[in-house]
Amino acid sequence: MGSNYLPKTEIELENWMSENCFNFNSYSINGNSIYEGFGIDKSGGLFIWYYAERGKRDNLKYFNSENEIVEYAFNQIKSDKWAKKHCIGFSIDVNKITELKSELQKMNIEFFEDKIPYYGVDKPAYRVFVVGCDIQKTEYLKEKYYTEK
Repeated sequence: MGSNYLPKTEIELENWMSENCFNFNSYSINGNSIYEGFGIDKSGGLFIWYYAERGKRDNLKYFNSENEIVEYAFNQIKSDKWAKKHCIGFSIDVNKITELKSELQKMNIEFFEDKIPYYGVDKPAYRVFVVGCDIQKTEYLKEKYYTEK
């Protein structure tokens, strides 16, 4: 699928996301369940682009055809810098995160990290993300380095 590829159905969009290792955690495409994020739904003859957060859903845009909503969703997903990010490390232990980064460097895997005030300003959580299909080479590391729930 070249750079001019444009899916026409939800199934094609779902397949494109899978083949390019996009993250489905924040996108409900073709009915997958999400806790928070954007999705496609159908009601009557309309297709709905919505956002859900904490059990509340807001319908954002309405479309008359599957083709129109899929094109819209495709462009939204492609431009979302987080859509291809996969968190493989999450811990308050900075030494554990340093160890993970060392493992990724040895594997020549591109990654980025951040820290968030998950348990408060004085007790941040550290996160490490890999991009795209590198998740297939690194998913096993989550068992050891994704230690906080």
